[in-house]
Amino acid sequence: MEKIEPMTLFGYKKLQAEVKYLKEVKRPQIVKDIEEALEHGDLKENAEYHAAKEQQRLTDDRIAELAELIGSSKIVDPSELEHSRVSFGSTVVMSDTQTDEEVTYTIVGGCESNPNIGLISFNSPLAKQLLGKEEGDEVKVQLPGGKKELEIVEIRYQEIVFECH
Repeated sequence: MEKIEPMTLFGYKKLQAEVKYLKEVKRPQIVKDIEEALEHGDLKENAEYHAAKEQQRLTDDRIAELAELIGSSKIVDPSELEHSRVSFGSTVVMSDTQTDEEVTYTIVGGCESNPNIGLISFNSPLAKQLLGKEEGDEVKVQLPGGKKELEIVEIRYQEIVFECH
């Protein structure tokens, strides 16, 4: 089955920019580093050469990973989706039923997630348990800090801010 990676246009452009940087800036610099290291002679004890070759391998692996991600990407405009139930791009306000503490998360693509600013991947355990739920639903979730029971207070669409300023 073909793997589809939903993301916003922001996430798609972010991936493309990273590929461009890796191919046009980082990789050529690594090739230069390898050429310089080769001039130092004996490859067995040439730490610069081995470090540069390792960087080359890691960069090539990342380029391949990004190519696969871009190839399986599906650009989704969350503003065009229905948000009466939790879906991609929904901002979900939840209340801990024990402490009444409120938390708010927006569900985004994997490459766009940043839990520190409230953006969680649609593939995260929490998002998977929230998808399809409605306001008023109670959800028992297993989080890194333990089990919690959350009530969905509000589901809405709001413009997604991907970076803190």
